[in-house]
Amino acid sequence: MDSTDFDGCSSGIPCAPVVLLPLARRNTVKVKVAELREKSQAELTQTLDQYKRDLLDLKVQQVAGAAAAKSSKIRDVRKNIARVLTVITKQNRDAVRAKYAGKKHIPIDLRVKKTRAIRRAMTKSEVSKITLRQQKKNIHFARRQYAIKA
Repeated sequence: MDSTDFDGCSSGIPCAPVVLLPLARRNTVKVKVAELREKSQAELTQTLDQYKRDLLDLKVQQVAGAAAAKSSKIRDVRKNIARVLTVITKQNRDAVRAKYAGKKHIPIDLRVKKTRAIRRAMTKSEVSKITLRQQKKNIHFARRQYAIKA
């Protein structure tokens, strides 16, 4: 096999062999979360719409029978969409957390999780309270003290 009929090329034109890049060097653009955190809510929404459009285009190309390299790009775009949504959610939660800072009651999803048993345990003030019945018992039947002869 000579270089002129390599990979289905016509016999008169020499062809270069196809070089596949390793996975790390392929055209994968991973968005940086630090850059996303600096953007405003409107810019993040715009970025999200752009990634969703890109994903739609890639899926259409995949259905049309494009190369297998598109599947890795689809994966990267989906991950980028997830990153943008995560940053948007974090910003929204921080805004609500700032709104309720210093208030007595905060929304349940912003409260400290801990464990179910710890959340239901009595507070120190509840433990120290004495019922009216117990107060009367303490008054009328106080602990007796005896003097011991030495």
